[in-house]
Amino acid sequence: MGVCSCGELNRVFNIQMVEKNKLASHGRIINNNYQHFNTRKFAHQQTISQMSIRVGYVPEHFSTPIQFAQLHGFFQQNGLKVDLIAYPSGSGHMITSLNNNELDIAIGLTEAFVRGVADTTDVPYEIISTYVTSPLNWAVSTGVNRDDIKGVASLENKKIGVSRIGSGSYVMSYVLALEQQFKSNPPYSDWPICNTFAHLREAVNDKTCDAFMWEYFTTKKYYETPHKELKMVGNIYTPWPSWVVVRNKTLTDQQTRSFMKALDQGIHYFKDHQEEAVEYIYKNLDYSESDAREWLSTVVFQLAGAKDAMKQTVDLLVVAGVLKHGQEPDILKRNLKTGHCETWST
Repeated sequence: MGVCSCGELNRVFNIQMVEKNKLASHGRIINNNYQHFNTRKFAHQQTISQMSIRVGYVPEHFSTPIQFAQLHGFFQQNGLKVDLIAYPSGSGHMITSLNNNELDIAIGLTEAFVRGVADTTDVPYEIISTYVTSPLNWAVSTGVNRDDIKGVASLENKKIGVSRIGSGSYVMSYVLALEQQFKSNPPYSDWPICNTFAHLREAVNDKTCDAFMWEYFTTKKYYETPHKELKMVGNIYTPWPSWVVVRNKTLTDQQTRSFMKALDQGIHYFKDHQEEAVEYIYKNLDYSESDAREWLSTVVFQLAGAKDAMKQTVDLLVVAGVLKHGQEPDILKRNLKTGHCETWST
């Protein structure tokens, strides 16, 4: 990865600072721009016989609207039989499953899927929509007794643990190196593959790796007694919408529309039943009630066209050295479903 000019770095990370300020001001507001998806009345709603769709998701707090769509029957109402498949190892694992035709839909991290569509000229999936438009707060963590790691500036040429090569934790390590202006190429000595969040926590304590990156609220309890296993050494926000919806290209447009309509209903239900959302998160997803409430004040779910978000992500990942120059037009042309998301929810 080459060293960027100060002007270029300032341009890129000014975006990040704007997103941080937006995050602080969101409060509990869940963006209402998507409301038109679900309020339209359809004169001719086609009945779809129970079509089975395999949906991959990360079993964390961000999955709550997906779970609500299942628990409250929105998938069934739209003629779908949905098999929700948990991927605790994250977005990189879902990419592998999409490539192996083991999933029809995946909902995961923007940076992982953008990097994924750049991997090959014949990717079997495409990005069709945003899912979460607020940025993701990535915590940078090391072992609780790792006094040798003083902060993120000390991570150059260190070993950065990742769930998989190509995962969000892998891609964001490059963005962190860009922000820190690391001069080494590559910026780290190795990326040990640890597969799961639990194994990453073990790895920084047994020195298999020196640090790793994971979503802040999922990591937070492990900084605190009685679960204290980790030490937080820094954080970084994604300067792009943080989650996207991806479909296998074999999925029909009719199936896609039905799924997106049901998911939109799940998002509306989540927005309108915040107390139920808090209860579901702390009872089922291993978060405290206070952390669930704090997270709710930061997150914005919105199904929307993904083209502008993907362009922004590609631009920064090219600068960070994750993607090569010249790939961007092909990425957007081949692997991004064009058109606004309302195409899929009507």
